[in-house]
Amino acid sequence: MPETLIKVDLTQSAYDNEMVHNRWHPDIPMVATVSPGDDFIIETYDWTGGFIKNNDDASDVRDIDLSIVHFLSGPIGVKGAEPGDLLVVDLLDVGAKPESQWGFNGFFSKQNGGGFLTDHFPQAQKSIWDFEGLFTKSRHIPGVRFAGLVHPGLIGCLPDKTLLDTWNTRETGLIATNPTRVPGLANPPFGPTAHMGKMTAGKEGAAAEAARTVPPREHGGNCDIKDLSRGSKIYFPVYVPGAGLSMGDLHFSQGDGEITFCGAIEMAGWLHIKVDLIKDGMAKYGIRNPIFKPSPITPNYNDYLIFEGISVDEQGAQHYLDVTVAYRQACLNAIEYLKKFGYSGAQAYSILGTAPVQGHVSGVVDVPNACATLWLPTQIFEFDINPSAAGPTRFITGDVDMPLAPDLA
Repeated sequence: MPETLIKVDLTQSAYDNEMVHNRWHPDIPMVATVSPGDDFIIETYDWTGGFIKNNDDASDVRDIDLSIVHFLSGPIGVKGAEPGDLLVVDLLDVGAKPESQWGFNGFFSKQNGGGFLTDHFPQAQKSIWDFEGLFTKSRHIPGVRFAGLVHPGLIGCLPDKTLLDTWNTRETGLIATNPTRVPGLANPPFGPTAHMGKMTAGKEGAAAEAARTVPPREHGGNCDIKDLSRGSKIYFPVYVPGAGLSMGDLHFSQGDGEITFCGAIEMAGWLHIKVDLIKDGMAKYGIRNPIFKPSPITPNYNDYLIFEGISVDEQGAQHYLDVTVAYRQACLNAIEYLKKFGYSGAQAYSILGTAPVQGHVSGVVDVPNACATLWLPTQIFEFDINPSAAGPTRFITGDVDMPLAPDLA
C-alpha cells in the first residue's frame, strides 16, 4: 500500500492542520519530501475547509468569508527538482473520503464572489449531492442522475518570488482600473486569514504578500479542468527547488467552465499520485503553463443537445468576438430551455455547473460574433428533453427547489 503523506481530519479546523495552506508563497515550507518515481496518497479538505454543511440552509454559502479559500494539501517537495524542470504528475486514482460521501454546489451572493451568471442569480443558493458509487443525485434537483468524473480543481507548484511579484503587480493593477466593482476584478493579498502551513519565521510578512488561490496562473493552480481525472498525466513548470506540489478543491463532477463558481460538486477526498522529473523541461519544450494528457475514463454519454451563444449580450449590445459573452448566452439559452420542463432557473443553472456538460469555442473569426456552444448530455435526465411537435412536458412539478438564503444586503 502507498504511504498516506498528508491526512486530514474533517472534524478538525483546517487552520489547525499544518500540512495544509491557503496561499501561494515560495517560502511556505515543504511538509513532506519524495523521490522521483515515488507514489503516495494525499488527503484533502473540501476547498472551504468544511464551512459548507450538508443541510437545507444556504446561509453558509451566503456568509462564507472567501478570503479563507482554498485549503490545499502540501506542499510536497520532490528531490532533485530545480527551477526550469518539469514535474510530471500521474493521477493514479482519486475519490471521496469514505466518511464523507456527499458534496455541494452553490451560487455565491453577488456581494460576495458572485459567479458567471451572477446578474441573473444574485442571491446565495446551494444544492447537496449524494454519491452512489460512480453516480450522484440531489434531493434539491429531481429528475437527474449522472456519473461523476472525479478530479482536483486545483493543483500546482509553488511560485518563486519573481513570479509572485508578477502576479501581485498585474492583479492589483487590474483592480485599480475599477476598484469599486462588485464582484471585484481580482483578489489582492490579505494576510489576516492566511494559513501558511508550517511557516513560523517571517510568517506575517509572507502572509501579507502571498497570492490568493482563486485564479489559475502560470504554475497551474485553480484551473478546474474536469478531464484531469484518473489516468491523467500533468507536466508542471518548476519554479522553486523541490517544486512544492500542492492540491485540493476536489470535485465529484463538473461542467466545462464551472459556471456556478462555488461550482462543480465540491467534496473532501484523496488522491493517489506518482511523481517524476524532466530535467530542464521548460526550455526543452517551450512550456510556460502546464500541459496534460486527459483521463482515459469519461462518463459514457453520447447524445447531446447543443445550445449556441453569440457575442451579443442580454441587452442586445454587440461585442467583438467575445467568447465569454457568447458562452454566457449559450448557458442562458440552456437554462431557459430546461425551465420549460419544470425546473427553476436555479436548478437548471446548478445542472449546468455540476453535470458533465461540454463547453466549446466554435468560432472566433466571423466578425463581429464569436460563437460558443454548450453540449448538454440528454441521457442524464430521467425523461426525454428532446424537442418534439407535442411541445415540452413539465416533468418537474416545482415541489422541490434549492435552498435560497435571504439577502442581508
